[in-house]
Amino acid sequence: MALLPAVRAARMLPRTSVAACQRFFMAPAVEAKHGAAAPSSALSAGPIGLGAPLARRGAGVSVLGCAIAMVAVGGCAQGIGQLFAALVVGMARNPSMKEDLFTYTLIGMGFLEFLAIVVILIAGLLLYSE
Repeated sequence: MALLPAVRAARMLPRTSVAACQRFFMAPAVEAKHGAAAPSSALSAGPIGLGAPLARRGAGVSVLGCAIAMVAVGGCAQGIGQLFAALVVGMARNPSMKEDLFTYTLIGMGFLEFLAIVVILIAGLLLYSE
C-alpha cells in the first residue's frame, strides 16, 4: 500500500524534476536517437508519466499485458491435468464406466484447449496492439 502514496507524490513533482529523472533512466540508444532536443521537447510535449495518453505507451506495457494473459494458459494445463487425474480415479472406482468417463474427459479437454487457444489469441492481440 506504500506504492499509492509514492505514485501520488510522483505526479505532483515539478516537470523539470520528472524530465531529469527521465534523462537519468533513459537508455543510451534512446538518448542517441532523440539527441539534444529530447529534454526540451519532453517539457513542452504535454503530460508525461502517468498523465501521458495511452497512444504513447511503451512497448513494455504490451509485453507485460501479454505475459499476464499467458498465465491463463498455465491454468488450462493444470485443468487438463486435474481432468485426467479425475479420469484415473473414476476408472479405478467403477471400471465398467470406462468408455463414458473417457468420452466426458475428451469433451472437457476440448473445452480447455479452446480456452487456451482463445487466451493465446488475446495475448497476441495485447502484444501487437498499439
